[in-house]
Amino acid sequence: MTNFLRLQKLLFLGCSFFLVGCVTTGDQHTAVSGAAGGGASVDANASLERCEQPLGTLAVDDGRAADWYGRFGSTTHVTSIEPLLRLAVQQSNCFVITTIGNLRTDSRLTRVTNLQRNSGEYRAGSKQHKGQRVAADYYLEPQIIIDDSSLGQVGGVLGGLVNSTVGLLAGALETKASVVTLSLYDIRSAVQISASEGSSTATNYGAALGAFGGSAAGGLGGFSKTPEGKATVAAFMDAYNGMVQALRNYEAQDVKGGLGRGGTLQVK
Repeated sequence: MTNFLRLQKLLFLGCSFFLVGCVTTGDQHTAVSGAAGGGASVDANASLERCEQPLGTLAVDDGRAADWYGRFGSTTHVTSIEPLLRLAVQQSNCFVITTIGNLRTDSRLTRVTNLQRNSGEYRAGSKQHKGQRVAADYYLEPQIIIDDSSLGQVGGVLGGLVNSTVGLLAGALETKASVVTLSLYDIRSAVQISASEGSSTATNYGAALGAFGGSAAGGLGGFSKTPEGKATVAAFMDAYNGMVQALRNYEAQDVKGGLGRGGTLQVK
């Protein structure tokens, strides 16, 4: 029981004095929170980059067909990145989001539309005629490059500070990193408009709690859940902030002779 009380004190003190116990994204502590409705947002993170006017309509890839999707979900228990990306994008007011890109949502909305339009069971004047869908101008693709790669244990940082109990915990703490990218494409031309990288770190408390036995881990159930998934989400927010900053200074690229007409690197 004494070890358990010491563990409680250490975890609370650790979050106060060591940023490795919290999710971080470089110099910014970005996270997704609050809500969005149209161009208005509530309780959005103050560090989220914003636009005065939307730049166009956006399709967000849901990632379900990506190689990293299944492994990431089973490891972190994060079921989907896309809803949080959509929330952050709408809160930023940089794009108007469409359902295109989310295969499941788009399929269900299409089914509902077809049912209401063709079944004959709905009231006249329900405005189910064709030509109402909004096209997406741009396509946003998220990719996980490094999925919670271990940066090593941090026992040397804390091990000599207090007593053997602290040393046992410190030896089990492990810092992990997530590195992600976001790519933005113009749908009509299929040209890449922007790309950005984001990163985040998190500390794994799971092994530390295990070192004190089941009773300690059970008593601190909230701490036993590692923040690795949250770190990856924060990395995507870091990447999105960087992309918005770059787009503020956007200049369209041009090639002498026109895009897609042979380029300037000629073969003789």
